[in-house]
Formats: sequence, C-alpha cells, structure tokens
Amino acid sequence: MSANHRKRLSMPRSWALPRKTSVWIAKQDPGGHSDEFSMPLTVILRDVLGFAQSRREVKRLLASRKVLVDGRVATSPNRGVGLMDVLTVGDDNFRCVLDKNGKLRFPAIDAKSAGTKVCRIDGKTTIKNGVTQYNLHDGRNILIDDAKKYNTGDSLVIAVPGQDIKAHHAFDEGANAVLIGGNHVGSIAAITGKIEKRSSMPNEVTFEGFGTVERNVFVIGDFALPEVEV
Repeated sequence: MSANHRKRLSMPRSWALPRKTSVWIAKQDPGGHSDEFSMPLTVILRDVLGFAQSRREVKRLLASRKVLVDGRVATSPNRGVGLMDVLTVGDDNFRCVLDKNGKLRFPAIDAKSAGTKVCRIDGKTTIKNGVTQYNLHDGRNILIDDAKKYNTGDSLVIAVPGQDIKAHHAFDEGANAVLIGGNHVGSIAAITGKIEKRSSMPNEVTFEGFGTVERNVFVIGDFALPEVEV
C-alpha cells in the first residue's frame, strides 16, 4: 500500500463516505490533526464538496492557488483539513465540524467567519527564557510570556492566516461547549461542573442531564458554528 493511500475499509469512522465502492482511498499527510478529526483535500474536494471529479482535477485546482486552508494556499492533494479549520475554494468558504453522528462535515460559512477559528488549548510548556508555549488542538503553538494567562482546556479565537488572539473562552461552569466525542457528539451545551480525578482515570465534565470525559469537551463560548444538515 502506498504511503499516500489506505484501504477504504480502514478509513476513520468520522469520514461520511461509503466503504465498499472501491479498495483504496487517499490518506492525509502527517499534520497537527489526528486521522479521526481530519480528511485529505483530495477526498474533500472530490468526494465531499464535488469541486473535482478525479485526483487529476484536484491537482489542477490546487495548481490554480485558489484553495486555502486557514487562509494559506494549499498545494498538496493530501494536505489534511481538520476540526475547526477553514477551507476556502475560490469565493466559497467552509468550516470543518462534526455532526451529531460524529461525521466530519464542511458546511458553508461567510467571508467574515472565515477570518477566524476557535482552537482548544491542549497543553502548555515552558521553553527558553521562561516563555510559555501554548499547544493548540490543530498543532499550532502560541508563545506568551504569562504562564497563567490561559489554562489547558480553554479555547482561543484566533485570526487566520495570522495567529492574533481575538477572544478567550475559559473552561469554566456556564461556558458553552461542543461535544467532539461520546454519545452527545456534535451537540452544544453549557458546562455545569467539572470532576477532577485523583487517579489515572480521566477527568469528567458535567452538563444538564449528562456527563462525559474531559477530552470530549471543546469550549466555544459565543463562537458561532455553522449548522450542519445530515
């Protein structure tokens, strides 16, 4: 099997595509997103959005330099586009989100919305000269002198293609969050509480009527996500 392809039967469950139409399907290049939360441009442009009929047409479209991911020109047909990323094709803009079946979808958004994205802080480390590196869910890193300014689990709204911080949403009670895993995937609900475990068990987050593990919670605050038609 080529490094650029995988067997269609083994593709992530988050890909809303039939599994038995052919043997092979494109595989995304290594990047900031996991396989479960991203898809390669070839698959998106050809099989999901219908901008191309073949891989050759996808390459021709990319050569026009009219395809952008988070505001930057994309040239690799296997470039991954993942959760909360902005995909631009000519004058059309789309955001990668999860529907309530846990499938990756690319609903259209307007040009103003395409100028920002929301990113979850998955961790932070101290680097040279005491600067704090905030590690975001899409592989980005943002350097800030203040180690206590933001916490892991918080979300930042950043401008794209730059990384100017436009807003901060704390991982606190009352904050709106979208569920990216579990039985309520794709739903938006307000956090009612957090349960920290003093063991190897994952921390839990509670909502009205249900709870889930912390990794399934993506705080969005008042950031507007597009509606998804299933």
